[in-house]
Amino acid sequence: MSNTVVSSLWKRAVTGQGGLLSGVDPSAFTTADPLRLWIIQMGIILMMGQLLSLGLGKIKQPKVIAEVLGGILLGPTAMGRIPGFTQHIFPTQSLPYLSLVANIGLCLFLFIVGLEIDGSVIKRNVRSSLFIALSAMALSFALGSAISVPLYHNFIPSTVKFTYFMLFTGVSFSITAFPVLCRILTALQLLDTTVGVIVLSAGVCNDVVGWSLLALAVALVNATSGLTALWILLTCLAFTAFLMWPVRIALLWFARFTGSTENGPTMLFMTVTILIFWACSFFTDIVGVNAIFGAFLAGLIVPREGGLAIALTEKLEDMVSIIFLPLYFTLSGLNTNLGLLNNGITWGFTFVIICLDFAGKFTACTITARITGMSWRESSTVGSLMSCKGLVELIVLNIGLAAGILTQRVFSMFVFEALILTFMTTPLVSTLYPPERRTRAALGGVSRASTGDPDEDKSDRKFPMTENQPWRSRFAIVLDKFDHMSGMLVATQLVCPPSLETPSATDPRSTTSTKASDKVKMPEVSVDALRLIELSDRTSDVMKSSAVDTLIHTDPLLSVFRTFGELNDIPVSLSLSIIPYDDMPGTVADHAKRYGSQLLLLPWLSPSSNFGNTNEDLQGPKTELNPFEALFGGSKHTGKSAAVIHSQFVRRVFAESKTDVALFIDPAGTGTGSARHIFCPFFGGPDDRLALEFVVQLCANPRMSATVVRMTKSSPESAAVERPSLAHLEEKASMDMPDLGYQMPVPSNTVFPDTFYGQANTEMRFESETANNILWARYANSQLSEDTPASLSAALSRIKFSEHSSPLPLHSAIQLASAHKPVLVVVGRSRRLAVEDHTAELRQIFEERGSVGQDVIRKTIGDPATAVVASGCATAVVVLQASNVDID
Repeated sequence: MSNTVVSSLWKRAVTGQGGLLSGVDPSAFTTADPLRLWIIQMGIILMMGQLLSLGLGKIKQPKVIAEVLGGILLGPTAMGRIPGFTQHIFPTQSLPYLSLVANIGLCLFLFIVGLEIDGSVIKRNVRSSLFIALSAMALSFALGSAISVPLYHNFIPSTVKFTYFMLFTGVSFSITAFPVLCRILTALQLLDTTVGVIVLSAGVCNDVVGWSLLALAVALVNATSGLTALWILLTCLAFTAFLMWPVRIALLWFARFTGSTENGPTMLFMTVTILIFWACSFFTDIVGVNAIFGAFLAGLIVPREGGLAIALTEKLEDMVSIIFLPLYFTLSGLNTNLGLLNNGITWGFTFVIICLDFAGKFTACTITARITGMSWRESSTVGSLMSCKGLVELIVLNIGLAAGILTQRVFSMFVFEALILTFMTTPLVSTLYPPERRTRAALGGVSRASTGDPDEDKSDRKFPMTENQPWRSRFAIVLDKFDHMSGMLVATQLVCPPSLETPSATDPRSTTSTKASDKVKMPEVSVDALRLIELSDRTSDVMKSSAVDTLIHTDPLLSVFRTFGELNDIPVSLSLSIIPYDDMPGTVADHAKRYGSQLLLLPWLSPSSNFGNTNEDLQGPKTELNPFEALFGGSKHTGKSAAVIHSQFVRRVFAESKTDVALFIDPAGTGTGSARHIFCPFFGGPDDRLALEFVVQLCANPRMSATVVRMTKSSPESAAVERPSLAHLEEKASMDMPDLGYQMPVPSNTVFPDTFYGQANTEMRFESETANNILWARYANSQLSEDTPASLSAALSRIKFSEHSSPLPLHSAIQLASAHKPVLVVVGRSRRLAVEDHTAELRQIFEERGSVGQDVIRKTIGDPATAVVASGCATAVVVLQASNVDID
C-alpha cells in the first residue's frame, strides 16, 4: 500500500525527468502532467489578448472586445484552420482542465459583479431606472421570443424543446452587460453626467433581473418535470432570502467585530467570506441552478460599509481579469466557428438578430428615458448604452450551448451579434453625446462630488480688484497625494491672512495710526479644494466612482484639509473628482473656472534634491509596465518617470487654465518651514507682474517681509552671455509649429506637451514694457498718502524695492536670494513676452553645479525659477503664470 502511495506521489517527477533535453515535446499533452500545456495555452491566450487590446484601446473599445476577438481567432474561425494547431495547442483532452480553471474564474467574476452592485445607486433614480430597465427587458424579450420561432425551425433539432430555446433567446436579447457598461462609461467620461447616472442605475436593475431570468431558465432546463422546476425555483428564493437577511446581517456584524469596516478586510474576514462564496456556489449548483448564481448572491451580501466591498474587489480583481476571464473567452472562441455562417440564410438571420436586438433596447430605452424628462439626445444615448452586450451574453450563450439547447451555428451567430453590438456602443455614444453637449449630474453625481452645491456656477461672481487693493480672495487648491499635503497647507496659509482685520500698527515701520478706521481690512477669503483620484479601468476604481458621495467625507486628504480650514477659520469648499489621469488638467482648469477662482494653486515636490534624476518617484498616474506597450507604443506613459509625467500634468494645466496659476515648489517636502522673508526678482512680463502683485498680497500678513529687485541685463559685451533676443520664445514656437494664435497647448501625442504662444508683435512688447513700468512705479516709487488704503500701505511698508543691473542676472538673483535664510522665492514663469533670454546663462549654472537633465524642469517652470531651484538657495519657490488675457 505504501509503495503505491509513494509511486503515485512521484509519478509526475518521474514522467518529466528527461524533459526537453531528452527530445520530449513540451507541448505534448499527458494526463499525468497537464501543467506544461496549460502554461503554453495561458501564454498564447494572454499575448493574443494584449496585442489586440493595444489597437482596440486606441479607439476606446473595452478590453472585453479584444479578449472575445482573441478567443475567436484562436478557435476554428482563424488559427484553427492552420494544420495541427488545434490538435497541438488546444487538444480535446486538455479542454476539461482549461474549462475547470475558466469556470472557477467565472464564479469569482460573478462574485465581483455582485460586489459592484450598490443599492444606493438604484435609490438615486429608482423610478426612472426601473422604468427604463424593465421596459427595455420586456420589449427585448418579446422580440427575442418572436425571432426564436424561425430560428428554431431552421437551425435547431426537434429534440430540443421550443420553450427552452425561446427562453434562452429571450434572455439573451434582454440582458445588458453591466460590467462592460461600467468600463465604457469610464472610458467616455460619462460617469458624472445625467446619462451616466441613469444608465448605471438602469444597468444594475437590468443585471439583477437578467440573472434571475437566467436562473429560472437553467432551473427549467435541468428539471425533469414542471413540479421539479417549481421546487428548484422555491428553493432558490428561500436560499436568497436566507442570504439577504440573516447571513448578510451576521456578516456585517462579523466585519465590524474584526475591524474590517475600518481597516480593510482582515485575513479572518477574507477566509470566512471566501468560504461563504464557495458554499453559495456549491448550493446553487447542486439544487439544479448554475454555480455562478450562488457566487453572484455571495457578492451581494458583502457589507458596503467603510468601503469594504471595494477593498475586497481590489484583492481579487487582478487575478480574475488577467488570468481567468481570458480563459473563459478562449473557450467561447473555441466553440465559435464563424465559418459556419456560410450561406445567405444564415447571414440573413444574423443580420435580423443584430437589428432586432439593438432595436428592442434602443427603442424602449429611448422612449422611456424621454418620458422621464430627458432630452432626445440624452434618451438616445441611454438607448445606445443599454444595447451593450459583451461578457454577460456570452455567459448565457455558453450555458445554452452546454445544455444542448443551442447548436454551434446558432451559438456563433449570437456571439457575432454580441461582438458587433458591443463594438458599436462606443462610436455611437461618442456621436450622439459629444462632450460639449453633456450635462453634469445633479446632486449626487457619480464621479464628482462637492460639499457645496455642485450645480452652482460661480464663474460669474464679481470680486472687486482695484489698483489700490489688488487682493485675490478666492483660491482653488489641488490635492493629489499626501507628499504634497504639507506644501499645500503652507501655501494656503500664506495666501490667507492670519485674520480678516489686523491693526496696521503691528508693523513698526507703518506710519499710520491705530484707530479703528486704519485697520487693515481684507476681503473675505474662500478656498475651494479639489481632490483628484485617478480612475483606471479596474473594477475597484469604477466602484469608487459610484461611492464618491461617501468618499468625499472619508478621504484622508480632504479630512486633513477640512480640519486645517476649521482650525484657521478659513471657509473651505471640498470637491472630489475621480477621472482618468489624462483628463486631470482639463478638470482642474474647469474647476477653477466653475468656482470663479482668482488663483489656482498647484503642488509640486521639486527634484532639487536629486536634480535631473528621472527615476525619482514624485507624482504620476498608476503606470503599469506592459512589454507590449513598450514595443508598440500603446501607452503615452511607458518609459517615463513619475517626475516627468507630473511635469507634463503641470504644463497642461498652465496651457489650459484661463485662471492665474501659482505652482508651489517644495524642495524638501516640508513646506516653507520658518521662512518669513520673500525674495522676488522682477524681470518683466505678465507673469512677473502677477508675481509682484502676489508678493504685495502676501505682505499683507504682518509676519511677512519681502525684497523685490528689478533685474536688468547690463552691457551686452559680456562674453559669458549672448545678446538677448526679445522674441526668443516666440521664434522657438514658430520653428516647432505654425502660428496657432495667442495660446495653444501642444497636441496630446507630443512627447512633452508645452505652452506655446503665437508671434508677439512690436506693439504687444511695447505695451508689456509699459505695463511693467507702470506697475513698478505704482508700488516701488509711490509715496504713501492719506488716501492710500491702510491695507496697501501696511503691505508696502514691509517690502524693500531696489533695482539691479548685471551681465549675469540669474547669478545675481541667486546671490541676492541667498542673503536671506530661510527665504521664499516668488518668480514669474516668464514663458510669454519674456524680456530676456536666459538660455546661455542657465546652461552655465547647470555646468557649474553639475546638474543634468534639466530640460523637463525648465520647460515646466521657466528659466528664472529653474535657476533658483537648481541652486538650492530657496526654502520654497512659488512660480506664477498670468491668465491668458490681453495686456491692459
